[in-house]
Amino acid sequence: MSRELDPQIAQLIEALDRGFPAVHTMTGAQARATIRSRFVAPTAPEPVAALEDRSVGEVPVRIYHPAGHSRPLPVLVYAHGGGFVFCDLDSHDGLCRDIANRLGAIVVSVGYRLAPEHAWPTAAEDVYAVTRWVSDNCAALGADAGRIAVGGDSAGGNLAAVTALMARDRGGPALVAQLLVYPMITPDFATESYRRYGTGYYNPAEALRWYWDQYAPNASDRTHPYLSPLHAELAGLPPAVVVIAGHDPLRDEGLRYGEALAAAGVPTLVRRFDGGIHGFMTMPSLDLAQAARAQLCRDAAALLAGAPARG
Repeated sequence: MSRELDPQIAQLIEALDRGFPAVHTMTGAQARATIRSRFVAPTAPEPVAALEDRSVGEVPVRIYHPAGHSRPLPVLVYAHGGGFVFCDLDSHDGLCRDIANRLGAIVVSVGYRLAPEHAWPTAAEDVYAVTRWVSDNCAALGADAGRIAVGGDSAGGNLAAVTALMARDRGGPALVAQLLVYPMITPDFATESYRRYGTGYYNPAEALRWYWDQYAPNASDRTHPYLSPLHAELAGLPPAVVVIAGHDPLRDEGLRYGEALAAAGVPTLVRRFDGGIHGFMTMPSLDLAQAARAQLCRDAAALLAGAPARG
């Protein structure tokens, strides 16, 4: 792929960047209210076969069943992005509907508790708890207990990676894949991609620093494997697909994590979309977003079928 900014994004980037709220000047509640006020639900959401809102303990979940597939189905536990501070089941509803239908899988979207009111490790424990619940309730869900995956974008990519670690360390559930979409992997702000893309590319470095400050205010926590998976022993994890946006401050940490997984013997496929910016997959009007969604689901389908994804 070209290393230039995607042409459609290039036409929008100034407006996108100018419109990004100064969340680093806000409280968590203010940031959530600001982001929520900008959300416009689609008038005709993509149909799915069934949708259910329920709770797992204190954690709301939304369960999507795809149309036109017979049970038992594979299942993806999905953690939304939003810097650990904002976004919710509604913000990622369109993406989860699309993944469910493209993948032919049940998607369980997790409304994990948000920082700063619920700092680390609450969000990670919430996603892991829902993953355990899914494993324990596969029969009722119409899901195949042998085909459970975790995934997420941005902060949710961190939570998915950490859930995979927790599942390995805590004796289950067994996972067949982890889908990490431009994940927040480690609070390292000195990378080349932070330097190049920390301003002017919609997801500014000052916001990213603020996200980590809300989620993990104690510096001593920031090298814990369940906060920064780069500090973990990675052998024995499920196969991974790592989606990278080229014009993203998080590019380098995502690439480092993909390299570290592969070095630990974890089957890992890194998909680079060099023209993309952080968050582009939740912008469905972009051709690049549609291409990336299709590729991610092809890769995930291969892993859920027990076959290696192909580069």
